[in-house]
Amino acid sequence: MSLTIAMITIDTGDARKLAEFWTAALNTTVQNDWGEFIVLAPNTENGPALGIQQVPDATPGKNRVHFDSHVPDRKAEVARLVGLGATEIAVHSMPGLTWSVLADPDGNEFCVAQDGEEV
Repeated sequence: MSLTIAMITIDTGDARKLAEFWTAALNTTVQNDWGEFIVLAPNTENGPALGIQQVPDATPGKNRVHFDSHVPDRKAEVARLVGLGATEIAVHSMPGLTWSVLADPDGNEFCVAQDGEEV
């Protein structure tokens, strides 16, 4: 038997608001809605589901786990996500790869990268 990732869960103070952002950002749908725990359907055939879990207290500081996504047009995707409510925090580049660090409406950081792009 091998370990697989079935779901990644984000803690939040407002499950519904954050689920609305990630549903639009990932172009997916709500699979299950139990009020304080909402599961978004995977947006790829073998991808994990995304859980949005309402908690009484946010974890202070930088999140220790974050999403990395790769897209064909980083600048266009960053603009789309900012339009949905994300905040662009930084842009980093190394030979053959450029990525933007963003934060969702709750401040959870995630990255959007484009292979082959250099700033």
